[in-house]
Amino acid sequence: MASMTMRFHPNSTAVTESVPRRGSVYGFIGYRSSSLFVRTNVIKYRSVKRNLDFRRRSAFSVKCGSGNEAKQKVKDQEVQQEAKTSPSSFAPDTTSIVSSIKYHAEFTPLFSPEKFELPQAFIATAQSVRDALIINWNATYDYYEKLNVKQAYYLSMEFLQGRALLNAIGNLELTGPYAEALSQLSYKLEDVAHQEPDAALGNGGLGRLASCFLDSLATLNYPAWGYGLRYKYGLFKQRITKDGQEEVAEDWLEMGNPWEIVRNDVSYPVRFYGKVVSGSDGKKHWVGGEDIKAVAHDVPIPGYKTRSTINLRLWSTKAASEEFDLNAFNSGRHTEASEALANAEKICYILYPGDESIEGKTLRLKQQYTLCSASLQDIIARFERRSGASVNWEDFPEKVAVQMNDTHPTLCIPELMRILIDIKGLSWKDAWNITQRTVAYTNHTVLPEALEKWSMDLMEKLLPRHVEIIEMIDEELIRTIIAEYGTADSDLLDKKLKEMRILENVELPAEFADILVKTKEATDISSEEVQISKEGGEEEEISKEGGEEEEEKEVGGGREEGDDGKEDEVEKAIAEKDGTVKSSIGDKKKKLPEPVPVPPKLVRMANLCVVGGHAVNGVAEIHSEIVKDDVFNAFYKLWPEKFQNKTNGVTPRRWIRFCNPDLSKIITQWIGTEDWILNTEKLAELRKFADNEDLQTQWREAKRNNKVKVAAFLRERTGYSVSPDSMFDIQVKRIHEYKRQLLNIFGIVYRYKKMKEMNAAERKENFVPRVCIFGGKAFATYVQAKRIVKFITDVGATVNHDPEIGDLLKVIFVPDYNVSVAEMLIPASELSQHISTAGMEASGTSNMKFAMNGCLQIGTLDGANVEIREEVGADNFFLFGAKAREIVGLRKERAEGKFVPDPRFEEVKKFVRSGVFGSYNYDELIGSLEGNEGFGRADYFLVAKDFPSYLECQEEVDKAYRDQKKWTRMSILNTAGSSKFSSDRTIHEYAREIWNIEPVKLE
Repeated sequence: MASMTMRFHPNSTAVTESVPRRGSVYGFIGYRSSSLFVRTNVIKYRSVKRNLDFRRRSAFSVKCGSGNEAKQKVKDQEVQQEAKTSPSSFAPDTTSIVSSIKYHAEFTPLFSPEKFELPQAFIATAQSVRDALIINWNATYDYYEKLNVKQAYYLSMEFLQGRALLNAIGNLELTGPYAEALSQLSYKLEDVAHQEPDAALGNGGLGRLASCFLDSLATLNYPAWGYGLRYKYGLFKQRITKDGQEEVAEDWLEMGNPWEIVRNDVSYPVRFYGKVVSGSDGKKHWVGGEDIKAVAHDVPIPGYKTRSTINLRLWSTKAASEEFDLNAFNSGRHTEASEALANAEKICYILYPGDESIEGKTLRLKQQYTLCSASLQDIIARFERRSGASVNWEDFPEKVAVQMNDTHPTLCIPELMRILIDIKGLSWKDAWNITQRTVAYTNHTVLPEALEKWSMDLMEKLLPRHVEIIEMIDEELIRTIIAEYGTADSDLLDKKLKEMRILENVELPAEFADILVKTKEATDISSEEVQISKEGGEEEEISKEGGEEEEEKEVGGGREEGDDGKEDEVEKAIAEKDGTVKSSIGDKKKKLPEPVPVPPKLVRMANLCVVGGHAVNGVAEIHSEIVKDDVFNAFYKLWPEKFQNKTNGVTPRRWIRFCNPDLSKIITQWIGTEDWILNTEKLAELRKFADNEDLQTQWREAKRNNKVKVAAFLRERTGYSVSPDSMFDIQVKRIHEYKRQLLNIFGIVYRYKKMKEMNAAERKENFVPRVCIFGGKAFATYVQAKRIVKFITDVGATVNHDPEIGDLLKVIFVPDYNVSVAEMLIPASELSQHISTAGMEASGTSNMKFAMNGCLQIGTLDGANVEIREEVGADNFFLFGAKAREIVGLRKERAEGKFVPDPRFEEVKKFVRSGVFGSYNYDELIGSLEGNEGFGRADYFLVAKDFPSYLECQEEVDKAYRDQKKWTRMSILNTAGSSKFSSDRTIHEYAREIWNIEPVKLE
């Protein structure tokens, strides 16, 4: 007879009916008694249920700086005592963890019951951890609801989470108990953790920053949510073949995601296409079109040493079941029958689908609107629920802060306006006031292609009501610009409108066009009167000199027909506007030029962000100054109070404490406390020990242990063997021309060429052994970036197999770089390269992670490099390259043909073209660095300009590395100087200066 047991669904108080056991995994893990299991499981259920019952009826104490509610005390001493002894208030012991893992292996399996191997062990362990998170998670949000505190909502197209298991148990301070529990089940925690795939929800720094922010928000007890999309296949999995990068679909969800909880009861309609009609009530109604459903998937985000556990809500998309055309399917038209379902589901298939086609552009815009619409509907529903029977919309910005992470969530602005006006019945004035007070924008780039512009025609088809609203916002902006600059100087006004308007290449609304045309015409006529008068005077002088009167008549345009030529000149000016221009000889018409193509109408999303929000921030000091002085200068002059700086940060939990335990122990030992994990300013205390030989010895040992691990990893992943006694020189980031992986690999080629020109003794004397490691993905349609990947791998294939070079130089490209790979490489790094063209990297966050882990950096004065150099000391940073303020002039020098490349640079190009790295034709790659003008030419990112400085700086690196005592001191000072770059500091600044939220801590 089948054994029976009670099953409890987390996040619910309901108990499912008894179910028969399908089989037992416990023969594999030493759990033999099914009756004992039933008793254990019932006890587990009762314990969890008792805790949930307690949670529902108890009032947790709270520390909060806002309002009297935050100061309320729990008076029921009996409830307080129960809180102290409830399962959620103390760390589980090893026995209970073993029991929990066994329970999930049996009753919430994603695998067949015959096995309990590493993948199953990971799933069961993660579900066991999730149980602990759910209890804190529910308590956290119950209390937020009760206090009705203001919350921040962070909207991002990317959340690059990385593996969650070690981070979760580390934040819960359960690493030891879980390691012991898994040991009793014959597994190592590290081996189990490695079974977890990286969540493929992001690409680079944008997504990793968002994830660091969530960790800090939870750790610092700020009430907040993250909102994103649940991509089925992520960006792509990168494979490296003989042809370079190959993209295949990510498989991160194929074995299921044990961390998420699907909220089928939390879904919202999202509409595309259709039309806008005016109802009898005078309101606008968006009707018809294509409807889909966005369904919530929740992922708990635990804080460190706190019960606060916040939420990352990811949206998946689907169509209603009635959209499946059963008749068509039964008629054999299977594709047609499921077309609506496929169209809905593909919205969340991949991150950043290629947008060369109209279909790709449409899909990207659908993704962005889905994120904005579903998230805002959810936020508004929560606000209304907390408001009770009486909803005061004026309070909305006092309870809600929406942060747009880059321009991808820009549609939040017209969507919030649409909901408030069309659905909630607010006036335009009130809705606009609420929207501007609610929304804020983080700018992450100065690259023009990253400041999104969407086709107005596409947006009108897909989101017709939103285009109407954007047009009205644009009109509001035009009024503001006219009020600010007046109409006296038409050229200035015209310049400001072209620069600042949300709609590009779109005619001015009639009410403004008439004013501006009249102003412009008056200005033109006035200026031409002056010019004609001036020319007439010149004619008199020429006539007196003789012989030039006829020529002057031809140039002047037939002034003999009028008294002084004024009337003809005015007629000519008008004719030019009409497109008919009189000849200067007689009445013959000039041949009109070929018609100029009509430029496309565009919606400038970044401008909409600036106009629609109350705060705009850059992400590093130099970047924020560029935002004010260049990218949005006109807006900054109009609204200087909107612009702020929020230098990025990274979480010290994941990026030192958990990924580099050896170094963490040393830091704690010498500082004398673990408080630095929460208060990174304590890292500065390492400075006083920087010359201590015992610390330096321990420091080098920790670094070498990490290098040994990476050497084994590289051998397994790439087949190349490297020496842990070599310098580990690393550049890992998205492959892009402005990040200048090309400068790095050209420097390596030069190094290799010089080595080949020496004998063995000379090579050993002149060069420090190096392992040069690259990692990062090139976007699938970014041809030049993919050429760079191919070139790096070709150089590696040649250098790594050269017996003359041996361990003096290795070049490794790590395929499919992700967070987990970073967590291994960064602790082992000794030199990291942050060498983007000055003024083009907004901030960078990997540079912060490298500095925290005692890695020295070679870089330009770009992004956060500037502040890192200030904090760690100029003597502990290898600086080279042109400054940001010089870039425009240097590009002009190149355009004028005045730039003369360094002979060493020409030497490298010639060496590459010789075919030493294989038969691939690199003319297009090298050609991008040549010429003086043209798209993809003229070395826009100044690789050739900075190459000599880069080589000389690398010589300084070699010199410093030979003195290991000096190098170790510099390494210690990098860690000691990295305290500013904790995301905790950044989040405190956002909370205080943009979101106006306060910590809420459960006791």
